[in-house]
Amino acid sequence: MSEQVYLGVDLGAESGRVMAGRFDGQRLQLDELHRFPNGPVNVAGTLRWNVVGLWKEILAGLTIAAERYGDSIVSVGVDTWGVDYVLLSKTGELLGLPYNYRDPRNEGMMQQAFSRVPQSEIFANSGLQFMEINTLYQLLATQRDHAEMLGLADKILMMPDYFHWLLSGSRVVEFTNATTSQCFHPTNNDWAFDMLRKLELPTEMFPQVVTPGTKLGTLRDSICKQTGLGKISVVAPPTHDTAAAVAAIPTENTGKANWAYISSGTWSLIGVEVQDAILTDAALKMNVTNEGGVDGTYRLLKNVMGLWLVQGCKRAYEAQGQNYDYSELTMLAEQAEPFRSIVDPNDSAFLHPDNMIDALQGYCKAHGEPIPESAGQLVRCALESLALKYRSVLDGIQELTGETIEVMHIVGGGSNSDLLNQFTADACGVPVITGPVEATVMGNLLIQARTAGEVASLEDIRRIVRQSTESRRFEPRDQSAWQDAFARFQKLIKK
Repeated sequence: MSEQVYLGVDLGAESGRVMAGRFDGQRLQLDELHRFPNGPVNVAGTLRWNVVGLWKEILAGLTIAAERYGDSIVSVGVDTWGVDYVLLSKTGELLGLPYNYRDPRNEGMMQQAFSRVPQSEIFANSGLQFMEINTLYQLLATQRDHAEMLGLADKILMMPDYFHWLLSGSRVVEFTNATTSQCFHPTNNDWAFDMLRKLELPTEMFPQVVTPGTKLGTLRDSICKQTGLGKISVVAPPTHDTAAAVAAIPTENTGKANWAYISSGTWSLIGVEVQDAILTDAALKMNVTNEGGVDGTYRLLKNVMGLWLVQGCKRAYEAQGQNYDYSELTMLAEQAEPFRSIVDPNDSAFLHPDNMIDALQGYCKAHGEPIPESAGQLVRCALESLALKYRSVLDGIQELTGETIEVMHIVGGGSNSDLLNQFTADACGVPVITGPVEATVMGNLLIQARTAGEVASLEDIRRIVRQSTESRRFEPRDQSAWQDAFARFQKLIKK
């Protein structure tokens, strides 16, 4: 076949990219067209997303794509992080700058929700891990602080769906991101309207939910004129970045439950692919999440704070005038004493601290752990603690599914961290296979190719990923030392 080009807009918490995927029927080659920074903006003491600035950068990337690939371009789709949303009026006005999920307005909202609807009922109606960043608690904070905004809202769109609206005018929400909201019912396959009514949230604003691969329309005429693109299709990929990444896991065991994954980046999302949401009391107790995947699958997983800990240390050092790059921090961590200090990465102290170094040291002091002082000690503490948390989550997931995990796949930017990859193999006691780094955008692009009829199935997508990328394997070692560290970690998280 002749080479077809698909465009993926991939927005992360630190940066965004417009990527092109050139597909010849067997292999996918990626071209980065435009990269730009992203991050929360402090607006009058609140954390917001600069969606207008992001849109300007997306248009710049699409213009480059039109110049480079012309009529070879088939479609475009957007993926982003989960939980955040925009509110649109009936006339298409953006109702306020959307909040960043780390904004402190969410603090205490889970307990307020539980006072109105029992926690167990919320889990039965959503299957989602309880985190104060979830859309549900953000909406309750808006209800408390800006009820008039909800009254004016015609539609709530998750973040990638907003950009799809800008591209095509569609007003729908894609399934995988809908399931991150804690507003979507995992067995009814629609919004949890009864629960939302009990919480007195307006249900009329929740739009139709569509599956990954749905054609949303074509580009608006104004965008064609501005960028030089033709009337290409706008396709909803798995719009939640983790769902897109899991679609591109290069496993040969699709449909089996003997492999797990970590989508490793600012957050680490560790889990397995299952056919149906698991809503048992044990799942509620473990506080796992059931997020939507491709072809009606669910990603049974848990969110772990991830490389946010290391990123925070780097920022804190920069504020002090010490500019380490990540390779330097990793080298210092490798040289530091093993298992000197351990923390629970998911402790609330690390969600949005003013200074991550202070947060790590404060946690250690409060929990009787030796206080990490040097950069190497701090980063080693973060990485070893992440690996131990992965082991804890993996053990729980195996209990829930009754399956034995034989291999761990790590994808995303964090898969570049050889030290963390080795720690993960050591802590979990299973081989780790890393790559692709670009799993998220590959999942986005190959679902678009499937919509265009160029790919047949999820198995085919994963075969193409194997043919298009190289992977690395890390075997477990130092088992006795890691077993001792894990026993210490379990005692710590039970304090």
